[in-house]
Amino acid sequence: MLRAQRISEKLARFGGGSSQWRHFTSSTQFCKPSLDDLRDDYHKEIAALPEQLGMQSLEAFLADKSSGNGELWKMSPPVPPKDGYRYTMNQDEIQITLDAALATFCLHVESRIAALVGAGFYTIGPCGEEMLSAIGLSLRDHDDAALHYRHSGVSLARQLRRRGRSDIDQILLDRARGYTVSKHDPVTGGVHCSIGSHTEGLGRDYVVTSTLASQCPSAVGRALGYSLAAKQKVLQQATNRNKPVSFVSVGDGSVHNHHFWSSFHLARHARHRNIQCPTVFGISNNGISISYETKNYVNTLFGNDPLVPLFEADAADMMQVYSETKRATEHARQRSAPAVILYQNITRRFGHAASDRQQAYLDPERIQAMAESDLLERAIMQAVEVFNALTYQEVKDRFQEIRASTRDAFSKASQEEKVTRSEMMERVATPTVTCPPLPSELTERTIEKPKSESTSKRPKKLDVMRKHMTRVLEESLANDDSVVYLGEDVEHGGYYLVTDQLSKKFPGRVVDFPPDETSLLGAAMGFSQVGLTPIVEIPYAKYLDCGADMFFEIAITDWLSAGKQPNGMLIRLQGFDRGLFGGNFHTHNMLSNIPPGVDVVCYSNGEDYVRGFRYALEKARAGRVVVSVDSTHLLNLRHVHEKDRGWERAYPVLEGAASADKMSFDEIIRYGTAGRCAVVTYGNGVVTALQARKSLVMKGLLQSDEELDILDCPLLSTVPAGLKKALPQYEGVLFADVCKEGPSNVLSSMIVSLHDDGVLQCPWVSAFAPRTYNPLGSVETFLNVDDIESAWKKLSEKVSRS
Repeated sequence: MLRAQRISEKLARFGGGSSQWRHFTSSTQFCKPSLDDLRDDYHKEIAALPEQLGMQSLEAFLADKSSGNGELWKMSPPVPPKDGYRYTMNQDEIQITLDAALATFCLHVESRIAALVGAGFYTIGPCGEEMLSAIGLSLRDHDDAALHYRHSGVSLARQLRRRGRSDIDQILLDRARGYTVSKHDPVTGGVHCSIGSHTEGLGRDYVVTSTLASQCPSAVGRALGYSLAAKQKVLQQATNRNKPVSFVSVGDGSVHNHHFWSSFHLARHARHRNIQCPTVFGISNNGISISYETKNYVNTLFGNDPLVPLFEADAADMMQVYSETKRATEHARQRSAPAVILYQNITRRFGHAASDRQQAYLDPERIQAMAESDLLERAIMQAVEVFNALTYQEVKDRFQEIRASTRDAFSKASQEEKVTRSEMMERVATPTVTCPPLPSELTERTIEKPKSESTSKRPKKLDVMRKHMTRVLEESLANDDSVVYLGEDVEHGGYYLVTDQLSKKFPGRVVDFPPDETSLLGAAMGFSQVGLTPIVEIPYAKYLDCGADMFFEIAITDWLSAGKQPNGMLIRLQGFDRGLFGGNFHTHNMLSNIPPGVDVVCYSNGEDYVRGFRYALEKARAGRVVVSVDSTHLLNLRHVHEKDRGWERAYPVLEGAASADKMSFDEIIRYGTAGRCAVVTYGNGVVTALQARKSLVMKGLLQSDEELDILDCPLLSTVPAGLKKALPQYEGVLFADVCKEGPSNVLSSMIVSLHDDGVLQCPWVSAFAPRTYNPLGSVETFLNVDDIESAWKKLSEKVSRS
């Protein structure tokens, strides 16, 4: 209460209001206190911060050491290992490591101060792990890194090496922008505080959030993708010696998370099968995961593994961190195989975050002992007295420079503008690269079999949807060397033979994975990040649930990077809607909970699938995440009414860039000739609606088919422009959804949007699948003809009354 009261009082003096302060990320400009003013106002509270006391202790240490009073400090530098160091840093590298460590500490202190006064947000701290900065020097410039949120020092060290120590002011400012969510944050553009950078080419520091171990699956995916991307000439590798290694770090608490184990077992399995996977898992062991004490459990996990060797380093010894990390990465590089390195002897300082209530789970004496850890002081002694890399006076001067620059960086970053709501919406809704627009928004179609243009021409071959799906996949693989197909059991054709014979035609590009959707989707994310265009098959729609965390990570990380590190891919979900095998455990789905920025489509026939797939793949190449959902019942469907072969289609041959060969997401298909009313549906609902229309005619409830149009709306993630354009001409609309009735229904959100936009002004009704589960071997609970007929009767009554 005291803090909120003082902030309100401060704002009153500066002409603002407390409600404005609470929402100061708004673009609305008003006079608000600067961080320097707030520091003055809160000087007593700041002085009492444990982090500030730690800063003062470090200052006193440097003052005494530089003035010759070093005997006041009873400590010694880390003791080198008995057999020495395999690799050693040179003087410049030691100075960069120390710069990064000191900058990490200063950034942490300023982040806690900014949070205290209400000018900063992210406070998860790296203190205690500063000397892991040496990892950044052990990695080569072309190695990739995905770092745990406490390992910011590694990222700083890599940037200092690439950009030079003289550029530290800009590096600190960019990092401060993350803590204060400035719009100018180069990592995420002011939407989150994430570790990462956007260096072009090899050696990227990939954007990582604070989600436990979520960075691991894609890191393994990149390692698996290196050799394939190089073979397809998507990724350039100079020599075997310069092969990249994928380094990924986590804390010892994160190894309990399924993201870690999915990725670790995938890498280990790759080693077992002699598949190239140069990954290094770096694990920092501080013995505590927020409040849960791990009690060195991580030390029981990785020893004596015949497939994945274990390396260890004292995290307080910068040279050992460097040497052992280099040993691990060189092992991974030379053998194209995974390795694990444990960083031991870490004491977490100042709690997990500013909101961490350490007193609730730790004794006061232990909290104080942790805060007073002398890691940085001992590291400075090592740099000065053991390696003679610089003098105490030079360290003191550099520390004062870094501290002042960090303070200035936070002062400036906290005053910079924030992202607006409109910018957030635009950022999610806009594809990374806009594909050429296609002119058609409405296609007229009948279910009569197409005829040849003349008797002299050979009629086009008609076939079922599955055959066209296989053919367009073959076309995609043949026309673009970057395209790869990943899945479970896909090399032999998959559960529905959609990939039949493709692995023989494109060896190494149609790849089987173990049955784990987390690692499969994560691998696809990594493949995309090294320049490949993955098509990922999930065996059944329900199985997307098993990899839901990774799926959301793909979407959110794609959004976080603002197109700088896109995760473009096309995900195929099989088994959607009506299908006898497996019941609910294969057909249930989470499609209504698709995250923003992901396109979801469901095509009802082979011709539209081919045209839509081509466009979807263009979007994936451009960085968009697209989900294409298959209705099992439609894959081999030939007939709509009796033996009419009405659902067989001719393959739309690709002819240059002609728009007729592709289908945009805004396009809908109309079966009818501008009837009085319409049924809006998708997937198997199209066939069901066509059958219901014929039944209504036979029962005399419709005079002819021409009274009722069927609108096939493949796009499920938003309202397509074609639907908005078509609906106003109708007197009544029936929405027929194959998903379950309820708040999570796909078409329900479309109905609301159409209402809000003023497009749906005529009477309407809905028909959905029942809100229940599906029994094995039955189609009782799916949308059927009777459901649509009953809904039509309701609609007719509404239209007649209107």
